[in-house]
Amino acid sequence: MLPELFSEFFGTLILIVFGNGVVAMVVLFGHGVPGEIVNGGYTNITLAWGLAVTMGVYVSGRISGGHINPAVTLSVAIFRGFPWKKVIPYWIAQTAGAFVAASLVYWNYRPQFHVIDPGLNHTAGVFTTFPAFPMQLSAGLLDQTIGTALLLFMILAITDERNQPPQANLTPVLIGAIVVAIGMGFGGLHGFAINPARDFGPRLFTAVAGFKNNGLTDGIPVFWVPIVGPLVGGMIGSAAYDWGVRRFLPLLKK
Repeated sequence: MLPELFSEFFGTLILIVFGNGVVAMVVLFGHGVPGEIVNGGYTNITLAWGLAVTMGVYVSGRISGGHINPAVTLSVAIFRGFPWKKVIPYWIAQTAGAFVAASLVYWNYRPQFHVIDPGLNHTAGVFTTFPAFPMQLSAGLLDQTIGTALLLFMILAITDERNQPPQANLTPVLIGAIVVAIGMGFGGLHGFAINPARDFGPRLFTAVAGFKNNGLTDGIPVFWVPIVGPLVGGMIGSAAYDWGVRRFLPLLKK
């Protein structure tokens, strides 16, 4: 299992180092109010996250299947026969990769962090996600559930050998495009984490590095929303695809 765990670690690291990196660029090198997102803005962020997912899946796809997301790992264990003994180790490797990636982004941009936010009071959002309405966490939970349901529904659709799987190793590109679409359509209420490792690994880093209002050890405890929502949403989306589409595909081929 060790090669697979290294693959998931580095695949998730690539995902987060580019994803957190683009948010750092937008937030830290904007103009006006510290932390204001004006340098490139939301379009830059969604496109870069999509490309980051593509690169992460290309890195890890051949060896480990390119999960780089605990919601994917759980869903394929339930619906595609992925070995249950690998689920927790995959989750640990994914979260560790995300933690290390966040530390690399902070290390690189540390001088600018301390120019923009000397007390590290309001820039934890460079690394992790927060709700648009902190007192209505149910809105963010629903957002994360729907977003990840869409993600797994589409991943299963494009990787299903019974359906019309992409040719010439284009699957990672299409998965990245799915993430862009979800970000643009469902990113407002909780930052389209749709991946527990993507959120918790960097959030754990912010707590260790001393960021205030990190949602884990300081501020409103929102850390559970992008964990529970994606895990539940992934199962819902996978079940919807299998029961609503996949079971009819053999009939269509006759």
